[in-house]
Amino acid sequence: MPRLIYVLFAAFFVTPCALADAPTSFSTAKAIAKEQIFLDQASGAAGDLYCGCHWEWLGRSGGRIDAGSCGYEPRAQQVRAERIEWEHIVPAWTFGHQRQCWQSGGRRNCVSNDPVFRAMEADLFNLYPSVGEVNGDRSNYNYGMVTGVSPQYGACSTSVDFKGRTAEPRDEVKGLVARVTFYMFDRYGLNMSRQQQQVLMAWSRQYPVSAWEQEWSSRTARVMGHENLFVTGERTWSLGYKPSRAGVVSAAPAVARAAPRPAANDGMIIGNRNSKVYHLPHGCPSYSRVSPRNQVPFTTEAEAAAAGYRKAGNCR
Repeated sequence: MPRLIYVLFAAFFVTPCALADAPTSFSTAKAIAKEQIFLDQASGAAGDLYCGCHWEWLGRSGGRIDAGSCGYEPRAQQVRAERIEWEHIVPAWTFGHQRQCWQSGGRRNCVSNDPVFRAMEADLFNLYPSVGEVNGDRSNYNYGMVTGVSPQYGACSTSVDFKGRTAEPRDEVKGLVARVTFYMFDRYGLNMSRQQQQVLMAWSRQYPVSAWEQEWSSRTARVMGHENLFVTGERTWSLGYKPSRAGVVSAAPAVARAAPRPAANDGMIIGNRNSKVYHLPHGCPSYSRVSPRNQVPFTTEAEAAAAGYRKAGNCR
């Protein structure tokens, strides 16, 4: 389309990001990513992460792959190959295993009790739409060079070495996944092997920031409230790099427990951090149904409203 029309079109969708809050859950992050970051990219030139496929948005955050747009051929999972899924570029397994919460109860325990894990899981810089089958095949494997593997997905050049537990993305996104990985390990104080660092440093040098990566990162920054400094060029990863740990706002205790539900007669107003709806202890049927991990207590309705919450519609 003409450049002026494209700019106006993009601005229509990107402007609300400046008014948004960073998501606090994975489910919310996926919806925000669709609605405010990738909404106009279903048929964009960049395509999905691993194969460059176009897709059609469906539902709250999903989509249906246009296999013909990228020459995609399913390897083994026809149904999963037809849908868009949200890939954690740095897998939840990778950052979860470096948190005590995972050792004490796995992913579910981390979601319930570790605010840093929830921040990592919902970090929009680490989320990108991808073909569901490739997302599943990549699993929690590290990125690296894959050799001796025949084409697995038709014209899609991403390769997965199941025996060696390694995934090599297409050339067009090797720099992008490297800079996202640096961002995640820097922000959340994660440990990376020397071999992995060397591979990603080489990719970051060989494949510089593209116009779309810059635009995607800028859109994401408007929601998250901060930039990926490895995209802007303000930071560069090197062997021995010391992470800033800027996203580690609090340390999770060795054995964390969910906060108890407030009693219905203690007068506390309960907000749901996902829906931004609050419930009164009397007259609101859903008061006791808010998951403990999503509860935000308020002492008055005015306090809840000032925090951006609205009263539940089923309150009498």
